[in-house]
Amino acid sequence: MEKPAPTEYPINDLLGKRWSPRAFSDQMVEFDKLRSLFEAARWAPSSNNGQPWSFIVATKHSQKEYDSLLACLMEGNIRWAKLAPVLMVSVARLNFEENGKPNRHAFHDVGQAVANLTVQATALHLAVHQMGGFYPDKVKELYGIPHEYEPVAAMAIGYPGKPEMLPEQLMKREYAERERKPISEFVFSKQWTQVSPIISSE
Repeated sequence: MEKPAPTEYPINDLLGKRWSPRAFSDQMVEFDKLRSLFEAARWAPSSNNGQPWSFIVATKHSQKEYDSLLACLMEGNIRWAKLAPVLMVSVARLNFEENGKPNRHAFHDVGQAVANLTVQATALHLAVHQMGGFYPDKVKELYGIPHEYEPVAAMAIGYPGKPEMLPEQLMKREYAERERKPISEFVFSKQWTQVSPIISSE
């Protein structure tokens, strides 16, 4: 199933094709493709080239490890994420490695790495569904994450499946139209909320 973005202006095809399904095939993701995802994340830009990202990953190749990470998700996400053959959690290093000073851009930079990862996944016909609904403290305890690091988001990754495999309510969400705010609501000039002439002029 594909859900191309109904864009107002042209964007790269991969960006338009990327979306976040809840239905995943039981097909395992090849390790070489997962390595490509991490390579894409590796080359994301970051403040002072600090590269503050790390990833905890579990696949169904080891069901015990997979179940441990799955249990860190909130119940509403477990319902569908358990279908995905790969689970991950992104983690941010909160201080710069070279001098120990706080890195206020750490979450931003981890987000950039994950954005790279999701575009690469789309190019490989994989789907990534990111989640805020997980328990960061549980992840920290389970994996022994030091205090200067913070889990950011959970992800389910795999080949897309058929929406009919989901409970009815979730299936309807799969088929629902994609929506985004118009760019006139978030691109400003001169004053907050004043639409930039880049957007308002014809």
